[in-house]
Amino acid sequence: MPRGNALTDGQIQYALQELPGWSVEDGKLHREFKIKNFVEAFGFMSMVALEAERLDHHPEWSNVYNRVTIDLVNHSLGNVISNLDVELAKRIDNLD
Repeated sequence: MPRGNALTDGQIQYALQELPGWSVEDGKLHREFKIKNFVEAFGFMSMVALEAERLDHHPEWSNVYNRVTIDLVNHSLGNVISNLDVELAKRIDNLD
């Protein structure tokens, strides 16, 4: 059963006002983080993983040295941005 609620374009634009640094790229919430070094980037990813698990909503992401790239989209709703993506983005921002 799909989890979350798909957002309209207007709802996404409204949410972005509260998510500095986030944008929509290829239909996904997107943000790139530049962190001090690899160890701290890995630690940041671990904290994000714990938040994602709590929410039961997981990111698409990559890490190269001190950079972490995160894309959020709801696969169970057909690859659209949902309220769960916005919530996870807010939680990630609280870690940064």
